Amino acid sequence: MSHAAVPITGALLLGRGRLSVPVITTGIIFAMLPDADVVGFGLGIDYADSWGHRGATHSLLFAAAAALLAVALIRPQRFVIAGLFLFVVMASHGLLDTLTNGGLGAALFWPWDETRHFAPATPIAVSPIGVSDFFSARGMKVLQSEVIWVWTPMAVLVATVFGLKQWRKRWLRQNGMAQQ
Repeated sequence: MSHAAVPITGALLLGRGRLSVPVITTGIIFAMLPDADVVGFGLGIDYADSWGHRGATHSLLFAAAAALLAVALIRPQRFVIAGLFLFVVMASHGLLDTLTNGGLGAALFWPWDETRHFAPATPIAVSPIGVSDFFSARGMKVLQSEVIWVWTPMAVLVATVFGLKQWRKRWLRQNGMAQQ
């Protein structure tokens, strides 16, 4: 669920003036959608296959194609901002997965390169696959790790940007300048 931190952060920073509710909702879904590839386990698709877990659905190409399709279907007023937002939030899934300390890594550059990548540092505890395993002691350690490495940096980013906006408004007001 921590993948949703990215679109929530983006929506807070960009605001409803730039992103519509349907785009924000799609972004939250897109941020988590790549993990739908786990249904492949039940279909006999091996983890390491191109369409296995953290394979094609975690790639930058898949994120770009999904963003283009969504923008074509939603038809937002600000289609460039919406498209970039949707691409970034879906691409963030694979990028965040490269920061985890387990699994096979993410196939970010599929189909040109099927290598599974990890970031140079992997501080985020890898989440167990399956709902029952998630509600366990290990699942709680994963949540703690995600609060530290995902939610806290996103909250600091939002607080910093909002704080800078407030500081700018005060500074402009104090210096007799019209807000731009």
